[in-house]
Amino acid sequence: MPASDPVSADAPRLRRALTLWDLVFYGIVLIQPVAPMGIYGVVSLEARGHVVTTILIGMAAMLLTAVSYGRMARVYPSAGSAFTYVGRELHPGLGYVTGWSMVMDYVLNPIICTIWCSKAAMNVVPEIPYVVWVTAFAAIFTLLNLRGIKASARTNEVLAVAMFVVLLLFLVSAVRYLSGVRLGGRELLTPFYDVRTFSVPVVLTGASIASLTYIGFDGISTLSEEVENPRRNIMLATVLTCLIIGVLASIQVYAAQLVWGDWKGFPDVDTAFVYVAGKAGGPIMFQILNMTLLVANFGSGTGAHLGAARLLYGMGRDNALPKSFFGAIEPRSNIPRNNVLLVGAIVLVGGLSLTYQLGAEMLNFGAFIAFMGVNLAALVHYWARAAHKRPVDFVVPALGFLICLYLWLSLRTPAKIAGGVWLGAGVVYGAIMTRGFRHDVGSFGVPSE
Repeated sequence: MPASDPVSADAPRLRRALTLWDLVFYGIVLIQPVAPMGIYGVVSLEARGHVVTTILIGMAAMLLTAVSYGRMARVYPSAGSAFTYVGRELHPGLGYVTGWSMVMDYVLNPIICTIWCSKAAMNVVPEIPYVVWVTAFAAIFTLLNLRGIKASARTNEVLAVAMFVVLLLFLVSAVRYLSGVRLGGRELLTPFYDVRTFSVPVVLTGASIASLTYIGFDGISTLSEEVENPRRNIMLATVLTCLIIGVLASIQVYAAQLVWGDWKGFPDVDTAFVYVAGKAGGPIMFQILNMTLLVANFGSGTGAHLGAARLLYGMGRDNALPKSFFGAIEPRSNIPRNNVLLVGAIVLVGGLSLTYQLGAEMLNFGAFIAFMGVNLAALVHYWARAAHKRPVDFVVPALGFLICLYLWLSLRTPAKIAGGVWLGAGVVYGAIMTRGFRHDVGSFGVPSE
């Protein structure tokens, strides 16, 4: 298929105004500089303390995949979607599987944000039961999106800067705390390798969860049409974003492991990092970090709720789902009301039935499918079909695919079963809709404003 549709010279185009560092900052805002704090406790338990190692393994997989995303963005500059890359380079049926996994990720994102917000709120007001908090946050996300209230790009930038400030405060508190603790060489190396607890399968299971730290970097490729020198800057920005996030994540979890001194014993696993901050900086640091992460997850949850609703609307509009329900728009507010309400109901049920860890692993189940697909698409386009073959065009996507596959297989069995059931249901539905994938099933892209 053609790499891109021909565009008339007189047709309006987006202005190429974004620089390389605009893209990098955008990527950091998408991912959040405090991304590993939410999963710190879960990964610590699964990897038996090797959180830094899991972050670095995840970074290796994401850097290789980032190169593949950047290179595929050159081929399909107006698409920016794993569904598109896989469907056009490999097979429409595989593209559909990739897109269906993306749907799961979009729906799970507001669920895990709701779970985390509820746990963080209980740290402030423990007298209110968890079920009440989940119901409240699911209702608030739904009501805000029904009213069309969205955070502006400026708000997200301010929040990202605030998170950097809080991260700096935590690191200062950690250094002050550790200055009064006697640490030898063994203690300093334990977060990377502890001979007493190290196990390759255990660490890889932790890495399969820790990769959630980097989820969102692929959003950079959606800006291909607005970037100066996109052939260079999209790939470079994607790689730099993953590298910067990986370094920041490694520093903060390394400090946290030294402060806590163990890989278990957290009062609450899901908000473990908040308790580490409390140990390092006292009750004030505990509340500052707890409130910052609560606000950050609240903003992410609201945006993710709307993103899921808009994705379902796009699928309904393109007849990938029943159009009468999913493709409907409320005329006064121009909002896909049916989808907002449906996602709200799913968030409520998911928040009450899933754990944060299972939700995060299921999200990574879908994300790794997309990452493997993009690496394979890059391998096919730049190696199998290329007139001039270079070793790097084979090695980078092949390694990216293999590492992502290994991490995907390292997910715990409950996540693989739940994710497999979702994919199985999607494949059956898609096969029925397309009579065995004999014609296009529709789009999995989120509609633009």
